[in-house]
Amino acid sequence: MTALPEKQICVTGAAQSEVARPSSRSALQLTADACLAAIADAGLSPRQIDGIATYPGKSAEGGGIAPVSTAEAAAVLGLSPRWTLTSSEGFSHMAPIFNAITAIACGLARHVVVFRTVAQASARVQARASTLMGGRGTRVEGTNAWTVPFGALSPINMFALYAQAYFDKYGATEAQLGALAVNARRNAAHNPAAIYKAPLTLDDYLASRVISSPLRLYDCDAHVDGATAIVLSHRDTAKDLRNPPLHIEATGMAVGSLWVGRHEGDFTTLPAARRAGEMLWSRTSLKPADLDCAQIYDGFSIHMWLWMEALGLVPQGEACRFVEGGTRIALDGELPLNTGGGQLSAGRLHGYGHIHEACVQLWNRGGGRQVADARTCLISNGGFGYGAMILRRD
Repeated sequence: MTALPEKQICVTGAAQSEVARPSSRSALQLTADACLAAIADAGLSPRQIDGIATYPGKSAEGGGIAPVSTAEAAAVLGLSPRWTLTSSEGFSHMAPIFNAITAIACGLARHVVVFRTVAQASARVQARASTLMGGRGTRVEGTNAWTVPFGALSPINMFALYAQAYFDKYGATEAQLGALAVNARRNAAHNPAAIYKAPLTLDDYLASRVISSPLRLYDCDAHVDGATAIVLSHRDTAKDLRNPPLHIEATGMAVGSLWVGRHEGDFTTLPAARRAGEMLWSRTSLKPADLDCAQIYDGFSIHMWLWMEALGLVPQGEACRFVEGGTRIALDGELPLNTGGGQLSAGRLHGYGHIHEACVQLWNRGGGRQVADARTCLISNGGFGYGAMILRRD
């Protein structure tokens, strides 16, 4: 398997900007903060960075979801890249990482900085102000025409269908789902950058308001302003850099659809995520039992059960029982999950916070949330497109 492109690539630096609700810094400033810190973390200078990539690219901007382009970032960072990419479509939010892996393996670049910036907290403030001033919405088109007129204004309405179907088929309970939110908050208490750190009990979870039955307030991730950046380098150069290289052991990716009329499966599985998992495990000799921790995508808490089963971490229909009570997913448990608080408590960076947290764990920077002797970490990403990878430290 040494010929696989990801085997030639390492993560050599990682950093985050301030993460806030909202931030007083502009999206471009947040991007610069994260990228410069990640480059310095790798022991590199901006002039040594010859590639830059992001998801989804400013062409997809709206609601603060993509406020900075690669061209803007390269200019403010003082880069002269020979390879750039914006990835508005593809294998989840990890698409620019997978493309950067290929670019480096093909010799198109040696060191690539990949960033993800959001300004959704600021955008929501502005949207509320616009509404109060009499602003009007845009025309509803495409697949939204089948949901928005009926009051389904958010992805939570769709994933609530998945949660209810899962509950009905497997006998899952709200308390079992709540264990994920409680675990996230417990871990976030040790993460200085997390948005929510105050203790959350299961009773607090069960008393929180229902947003779209059966999903509650604490089943939803937190919109934020912030940026995350990682540096990918060829393994031939990584050994001379500041940090122990984090080898990209395996990658998996797939495209699927959850939109109305194009659903896969029976609302209790993510078939495309399962295909991504099959690809992932086919590219490594590691097994789920070899993982020291996992950062599982949690746009909504139900994502975690669906991803855990799709990746083969637990049998189909057993994720609810695996997480019950939180013991097996705690920092000292069988499989520590979302050790920095995940998107539920640390903030929605579309999975890039999970990638950063994996680096934190494998470089032993976790402080009170550090998993003992963590050397392998799985990251899953996406609720529409699907990507996963395993990072490994020697």
